[in-house]
Amino acid sequence: MTISILIVDDEEAIKETTEEFLKMSGYIVQSAGSAEEAVNILQTFHPKIVLTDITMQGMDGLELTQLIKKKYAAEVIVMTGYCADYSYEEAIFAGASDFIFKPFRFEELNLRIKRVVREIKLKKKHVELIRELKDFAITDALTNLYNSKYFFENLPKEIERHNRYQHPLSLLMIDIDKFKDYNDSWGHLEGDKVLMKMGEIITSCLRSMDTGYRYGGEEFTVLLPETDLNQALRVGERIRKALSEKRFYPDTGEEVSVTISIGATEFSTHDDLHSFVKRADMAMYRSKNSGRNTINFIPPKGKNIQTA
Repeated sequence: MTISILIVDDEEAIKETTEEFLKMSGYIVQSAGSAEEAVNILQTFHPKIVLTDITMQGMDGLELTQLIKKKYAAEVIVMTGYCADYSYEEAIFAGASDFIFKPFRFEELNLRIKRVVREIKLKKKHVELIRELKDFAITDALTNLYNSKYFFENLPKEIERHNRYQHPLSLLMIDIDKFKDYNDSWGHLEGDKVLMKMGEIITSCLRSMDTGYRYGGEEFTVLLPETDLNQALRVGERIRKALSEKRFYPDTGEEVSVTISIGATEFSTHDDLHSFVKRADMAMYRSKNSGRNTINFIPPKGKNIQTA
């Protein structure tokens, strides 16, 4: 990882010699003679580390440090003279990662920069780990869809967005037909292949704003923001058709097709979370009771929806 550094110091000699040393050490370096100039540079140059003097005309180094920590993704090393009226504690409280006294040996400065670089790498790994743990907590490992826990976390947010902006919101409830029979006939490992393929198909049929979930067992839900019932039915039909055309080979010489039953509904302001989900579930059972491998819908109460 190539490290970029911005030096901020109104002492020209120190600024120039420090810049020369850091460039010779392999860093990408720019410099500024004041905090105000540094702020302008930061509009286009995005350093990993800002090395700033404390005592400067205009905005001082601590004020610059606070601004950087608030607005920019950079670590700060503060420079000051031994007799300066600032303390290590003040610098750290302002957000600095380290503190070095002038005059300093360049070797010492380089060691401090390397320590801050290690901290940057550790922070990056920590953020990645937290992201992975969060993804693990809300994702179904088999299908790579979100899990039902996240469905019930996300649904209230989408309902709130609907209520605020009055954009349509639709829901699909999907169930794999006779999945227990499939597992009994071919085993759970073959059943898992069907579930994985179901996850792939749902993902392939959705836009970036849509979200698919493994609701439980062989049931799935699809949440469709900014989508009316007609559009939701088209999405559901794409999913149904894609799976019905897929062939599975659970044993030598065996070719098996799998179908799904889908229920669709659209949210209305008279709904709550539970009535919305229940209506999609009821529509799905209508599909089951009418022969499976189809999609049915139930519009919200009081809303006359003409489907295409």
